[in-house]
Amino acid sequence: MQNKLQELTKKIYQEGVEKGNSEARQILEKAKSEAASIIENSKKEAEAILTDAKKKAAELKSNTEADIKLSAKQAVNALKKQILDIISNDIVEAKVKSAFDKDFLKKTIITTLANWAKSGQTMDIAVLLPAEDEKELNEYFKKEIKDYIAKGVSIQFDPSVKTGFQLGPKDGSYKVSFTDEDFTNFFKQYLRPRIIDFLFEG
Repeated sequence: MQNKLQELTKKIYQEGVEKGNSEARQILEKAKSEAASIIENSKKEAEAILTDAKKKAAELKSNTEADIKLSAKQAVNALKKQILDIISNDIVEAKVKSAFDKDFLKKTIITTLANWAKSGQTMDIAVLLPAEDEKELNEYFKKEIKDYIAKGVSIQFDPSVKTGFQLGPKDGSYKVSFTDEDFTNFFKQYLRPRIIDFLFEG
């Protein structure tokens, strides 16, 4: 009886151990499988993060290089403009201002009126001169262009005219301007492409 009890106990024990071992193996296999899955997912996630980081780094590099190129181009263009302005100002403004004296003004007005008369247009025009030069120029022009004055030309001194002169019909419908600023702008426009070509294209 005791032997049977021992055998039964041993059998129950043996079955319990085997069942425990089996469950332990299952748990271990499941844990290994889950661990492998976690590791695999972690690897994939790490690769995805790395790929995204590389992509963002490449985009950042590309954008930075583009910004640097654009900034460099803008800086070069700004520098070119400054150089161009300095040179054109030195060449044009200084020369025009030095040439645009009272003698030049007198000759230019007389030549302009002569050509106007030759064109056959009405001489019912006004010559507008700087108000500050009235004392110096009034008597001169009354003598020098008296023939044109007799035909309808009037000499007027206007505070709005700072240098040079303006010419146009007395009704004020339009004015042709001959100031040092007009000549400066004209010569700048003429010289600018040539200066650009000389400085930056050669």
